[in-house]
Amino acid sequence: MVIKFGVSPGKEEALLERMAALGICEDDIEESFIRGSGAGGQKINKTSSCVQLIHRPTNIVIRCQKERSQSLNRFLARRELCDKIEAIKLGKESARAREIHKIKKQKKRRSRRSKEKLVAGKRHRAAIKEGRRSPSSNS
Repeated sequence: MVIKFGVSPGKEEALLERMAALGICEDDIEESFIRGSGAGGQKINKTSSCVQLIHRPTNIVIRCQKERSQSLNRFLARRELCDKIEAIKLGKESARAREIHKIKKQKKRRSRRSKEKLVAGKRHRAAIKEGRRSPSSNS
């Protein structure tokens, strides 16, 4: 097996399997290398390490310049493409959607009723613990 993306063979194999499971074919992907933008000075102005993928069937465009290495950016761009196509195909069942739902649920404020129930439970627990104290410390 020839390593194409500059990552471990296990990660590369996992990506290729995921692409096959989602029905993403390498022939459907148009890949080009462009100069990145943003901070980086002379290095970023001279090298074409930014990868742009266009998935022809869905017209999804992915640009990736997270790393300095072109091969690693190729890997990350394909992984991002898989995430987007998975989100389109699976909708709410996709891993990204589940992650977003989990964060929203964590940040959501508790209702007044649930706060009251929580405090009532704490008071009950405190009363139980209070009953365990020795009689000399109750005064």
